[in-house]
Amino acid sequence: MRNDDVFDLLIIGGGINGAGVARDAAGRGLKVALVEAGDLGGATSSASTKLVHGGLRYLEFYAFGLVRKALKEREVILRNAPHIAAPMPFLLPLEPHLRPGWMIRAGLFLYDHLAKRREVPGSRAVNLTADAAGPAFARHLTRAFRYWDGWVDDARLVLLNARDAAQRGATILTRIAATDARHDGRRWTVTLADGRQMQATTLLNCGGPWAGDIATRVMQRADAPALALVQGGHIITRRVNRTADAWMLQQPDGRIIFVIPYEGEFSLIGTTETPVDNPAARTLTEEEEAYLLAAVNRSLARPLGPEDIVHRFAGVRPLVKEEGKGARETTRDWKLVHHADASAMTVIGGKLTTYRLLAEAVLAALYPGSRPWTADAPLPGGDIARLPGETARASFDRWLRDTVARYADYDPKLISRLARLYGTDCIAMLDEGLGENLGGIFTAELAHMRDREWATTAEDALWRRSKLGLHLSDEAKARVADWFARHRAESPVETQSPVEPA
Repeated sequence: MRNDDVFDLLIIGGGINGAGVARDAAGRGLKVALVEAGDLGGATSSASTKLVHGGLRYLEFYAFGLVRKALKEREVILRNAPHIAAPMPFLLPLEPHLRPGWMIRAGLFLYDHLAKRREVPGSRAVNLTADAAGPAFARHLTRAFRYWDGWVDDARLVLLNARDAAQRGATILTRIAATDARHDGRRWTVTLADGRQMQATTLLNCGGPWAGDIATRVMQRADAPALALVQGGHIITRRVNRTADAWMLQQPDGRIIFVIPYEGEFSLIGTTETPVDNPAARTLTEEEEAYLLAAVNRSLARPLGPEDIVHRFAGVRPLVKEEGKGARETTRDWKLVHHADASAMTVIGGKLTTYRLLAEAVLAALYPGSRPWTADAPLPGGDIARLPGETARASFDRWLRDTVARYADYDPKLISRLARLYGTDCIAMLDEGLGENLGGIFTAELAHMRDREWATTAEDALWRRSKLGLHLSDEAKARVADWFARHRAESPVETQSPVEPA
């Protein structure tokens, strides 16, 4: 095999960590390949609570370093992906028999000042009896604190990192598993499920919940790391948030539940922390559903019931195994495991918010002579010019207003939806025409998802590239499925890197 057929870095796993490393590595001039057994972000990375946050509750465990770097990265994500990430206010109702007000106030003071803030305001006390959000809460809740974090479309964050990697020369292979990886003392030979073989100087295992299995079964490593697998379950219900505020609700068992305004008409409630053994069997259990309903109903004026749930999902988080600690106390920081006698590494843990820092840490360890570059580089669709003194959200809102005015023949609500999914990429769709309306989604969108975002099924399009699965009728969903059945063969990319316009 010629040297130019050998990849510098081959990544197994296309979640946020794998996609983030692929993007960073490709931008440093490395020859990169990423292999994903399913859809990009199809497991844990599209089943998060969708928050870009420092982790206020981690201050209880004195994880100041983790919180500080996450708060810094909150600013980076909000700045570089303003179309899919936005600041979000949170209400934390005060329940003195749980965490006293002085403790929460002190924690929020730290949260406001551990890292420099530009994209989000600071915290303040709120009188719920006078605030517009108040009527949604049970009558015993009269005081709260309002603080700020961020929200992100987690699945699109993965896709945009992979897309940027591909634009910089990375090879992205989806829906094909790596079944065997052997090291001959010089390089790795990785065999794929269809019999193809790829060679690489360095191998990176970003298998998430499957990382231990990949290290043991695929890479034949005896030094595979031990994982603690924890399922995070979520429910989507009729909307209970009266305002744009998300809620952070304290529970008697010490846990925290988030209630987030979601997709306009709904609230997203999560998450649980249930130890599991098999990540492939992830599904919200009856016990988890009952727990989430009971948790939110402690704070609601009008309780929710099972009939109010419109969707359920669960993801499995791989945590660094720490003996003697439960899921709540286990660190969300990452661990990089160097495999002995081979140029290989396994990545364990990490948070959605700090994926970019994880990528930098991986590349600093594997390629110490290369230079980081992603901190100020917008993700695809996020290249919106900012005026002096503007926050990223203000620049996005200004650009959106200008786009609505420019395309006055289109429904402003439609332009807003397209802009919040595709950012500046929606301009080409508006200029060239959106094609046929299949009942709330247009064929130009489906072609974009197929040709540049690796979508091959209606599920990819409706639940990960967008959340239109919550809004479209069964008839519309069937039309999307039929479109993919008829047009899949026309894709110019198959399972490889998407084609970008010249």
